[in-house]
Amino acid sequence: MRKSTSLFTQLFARFLKSRRTRHLFRRRVILESLPRKSRAEALPDLLNRQLVQQATQDLPSLLARLGSRQQGLSPREAAAIRARVGPNEVEHEKPMPWWLHLWLSYKNPFNLLLTALAVLSYATRDIKAALVIGCMVALSTLIRFVQERRSSQAVQALKELVSNKATVIRRGNAAAKTAANARRPAAAGPGMPTAGQVELPIRQLVPGDIVRLSAGDMIPADCRVMVAKDLFVSQSAMTGESLPVEKFPEATAQSQGALEMASLVFMGTNVVSGSATVLVLATGNSTYFGTLATRVTAATPEVNAFQVGVNKVSWLLIRFALVMVPVVFLINGLTKGDWIQAFLFALSIAVGLTPEMLPMIVTSTLAKGAVILSRQKVIVKQLDAIQNFGAMNVLCTDKTGTLTQDKIALARHTDVFGRDSEEVLGLAYLNSYYQTGLKSLLDRAVLEHAEVPQALQLAENYSKIDEIPFDFQRRRMSVVVSERSHHHELICKGAVEEVVAICTHARDGGNTVPLDAAMLERAHRVTREFNERGLRVVAVAMKEIPPSQEVYSVADESALTLIGYIAFLDPPKESTAPALKALAASGVTLKVLTGDNELVTAEVCRQVGLAVKGVMLGAQLDTLDDKALAGAVEQHTIFAKLSPLHKERIVRSLRSNGHVVGFMGDGINDAPALRAADIGISVDSAVDIAKEAADIILLEHSLMVLAAGVIEGRKTFSNMLKYIRMTASSNFGNVFSVLIASLFLPFLPMLPLQLLVQNLLYDVSQIAIPFDNVDAELVSQPLRWNPDDMGRFMVYFGPISSIFDIATFAVMWYVFKANSVAQQTLFQSGWFVVGLLTQTLIVHMIRTPKIPFIESRAAWPLTAMTLFIMAAGIILPMGPLASYFKLQALPLAYFGWLATILLGYAVLTTLMKRYYIRRFGWQ
Repeated sequence: MRKSTSLFTQLFARFLKSRRTRHLFRRRVILESLPRKSRAEALPDLLNRQLVQQATQDLPSLLARLGSRQQGLSPREAAAIRARVGPNEVEHEKPMPWWLHLWLSYKNPFNLLLTALAVLSYATRDIKAALVIGCMVALSTLIRFVQERRSSQAVQALKELVSNKATVIRRGNAAAKTAANARRPAAAGPGMPTAGQVELPIRQLVPGDIVRLSAGDMIPADCRVMVAKDLFVSQSAMTGESLPVEKFPEATAQSQGALEMASLVFMGTNVVSGSATVLVLATGNSTYFGTLATRVTAATPEVNAFQVGVNKVSWLLIRFALVMVPVVFLINGLTKGDWIQAFLFALSIAVGLTPEMLPMIVTSTLAKGAVILSRQKVIVKQLDAIQNFGAMNVLCTDKTGTLTQDKIALARHTDVFGRDSEEVLGLAYLNSYYQTGLKSLLDRAVLEHAEVPQALQLAENYSKIDEIPFDFQRRRMSVVVSERSHHHELICKGAVEEVVAICTHARDGGNTVPLDAAMLERAHRVTREFNERGLRVVAVAMKEIPPSQEVYSVADESALTLIGYIAFLDPPKESTAPALKALAASGVTLKVLTGDNELVTAEVCRQVGLAVKGVMLGAQLDTLDDKALAGAVEQHTIFAKLSPLHKERIVRSLRSNGHVVGFMGDGINDAPALRAADIGISVDSAVDIAKEAADIILLEHSLMVLAAGVIEGRKTFSNMLKYIRMTASSNFGNVFSVLIASLFLPFLPMLPLQLLVQNLLYDVSQIAIPFDNVDAELVSQPLRWNPDDMGRFMVYFGPISSIFDIATFAVMWYVFKANSVAQQTLFQSGWFVVGLLTQTLIVHMIRTPKIPFIESRAAWPLTAMTLFIMAAGIILPMGPLASYFKLQALPLAYFGWLATILLGYAVLTTLMKRYYIRRFGWQ
């Protein structure tokens, strides 16, 4: 026993010797100590703390911790690490197997109930009923499956998120410095290796690898910067910040957030300019991006507002049927004495009470909406998302690339006092044009003003003499040009503080005045106003120098005259303002969730006409518990400097407040919120993980598609609601009619076969509902499922049909003497026609709050189908098939009574509808 224990201890000690194993073990212990529900949220926090620690740790210690060195890993060491941690690949959402997709298309309460009824019908040898019900279930399932499968296949062609290869320093690969060295600028500094570079597929990278980066590269893993030269990284896909971020070997950020650490670069971002040597800290699913991807792809899809609404209404009707069907069975069994016939009749009532066409009506209506949206270049991945469009009353959207163009533009060029100045633009153009370094996004924005070279007559008037390059200590750069050989002009542009510090004068119109304290305060007031409007400000200064000097240095950047400022902004898309206006008119509240600066975001909102109620930052959000956040999300319009999990938390809080929430985004940082929303919306240029998490993908970057989608979703909902209201109210009335008739009649008021045929004909008449017109008033505000309203509607409108059913009973009993078992066929035929025609007519009465046929007309397919079924209902007892269904021809006098009953039914329903609208409204 002691030997065994000793062996176990040795093995366990060896197990803990692995640095990575110890780390994973500690992480697991921490996670296991947390409540199960909070583990998903805790893991990103643990990763954040780990990255912050690695960002501030000294490089020698960090290299030792990762088992690496400045000369990189050897191929053998890298292979061993890869065997332990796996390839550098991010998990993507796997396509759903067809059989699972088919099952999910089938699985809903009504389909399950109808299947049970079909099995019961088959067991009782009612093959016709079983066949009809089975066809309805199969049709609704297949329509949904085929439509969603097509959409799913359309979004499977996803692009690779990161570049295919990276330049890696590997010990033992000195001979591999080949084309990689020739292709890339030197990023190494003193003491850094210059040999052993090799191009490797990024999936082969492992923690501890040393990678060279240059302009244009996608960053292939989470890395610590070792050496950097003018390194600017675009993190917009990760943080939402539109401007590139400068990275340094030292951790300059004072924040607790890993994304704000200046010494870290992340998988999924890209190098805009400069070069660097970086140390790989994490790969694949262990990266910040990989953690988000795993969170999105591994999460079980949540039940959205549409599914919740359908299930509530479904169970309301099912519970009603479960109560009433046994009552019908007992009454008919006790009064007629034929329990088998009573059971068959009760089964027919169960089928009649169940809106078996609901799955098919819902699916076909959604599929029609998907086809309409596809013509507008929108891919609908989940059919339910179309209705959620209509129910959506809060739209959360990212800023960068969604509201804005994700492109820096020159917004203002002003003098020191904020007045527009062409001189400032001209000097800034000369500076950007003649500087030989890598053109920044700001330089490119200035150079887009193609009219400036013509105005300045560059070729005739100017030639370059020298330049003083940009560096990050001075934060400015200067060029020296000769203007018509008369004199030299030193033109400097850069950060406001650094440029103003070397200025002694300022330009005031045509005069040059000393830059005293009062003038300096006026100048700073202008820049503060620009900053408050979300603009990034660059100062422009110059001085004239005699033409004798040929070489210039930093020492010449003195005694300059401050000319003015150029200010930049990420401009909004042209379609944003009208789209947001249309959404607001449709009752959709907009909230902006961004990782960018709050001032920039507020300026964008001002430009697109979005009123801002309040601004909250991510740091403030961290201090709120769920209850406080639930109030805050209602009171604020802008949420800025957010992490991905902040966005997700806000979306969940809005949903818990009862809103139907849409989220629109295109970056890595948007993926958790896209998954958490009732409807996730992305664009075709989004990163892969955002497209995977979305329910709808816009193939055109016009946000007006959103407004069109909202209206289409509401039309879809309204048409579905018509069928449910009609079925629920007429079925509710039919049950009361059956109960009353069963108590007093010596025979069944209608045979099971007749009841099933009537129900089938009625359902066929509703097939055209998805193609019906919808009144504009019904789609002006968000529409949602309301089971309470459905129950109330049944109670108010159901008894109306019972009143005219009882009137029909009285007419058949007293007028046509169908008051004995021998005359039951006449009685059943009369009620068959009245029941079918009133059920078919009801669609036109309650499809609109207006007066039917006069103020609002149904679409021609629905009108044609109504007339066809009404004619079939009359012909069936009068034609050659009457005996097959145990019906008989009705006397001509009957049709006068029929017209009276139908007219009375239409008038009373219209009066009840007006009363109902005044008291409860109509959606």
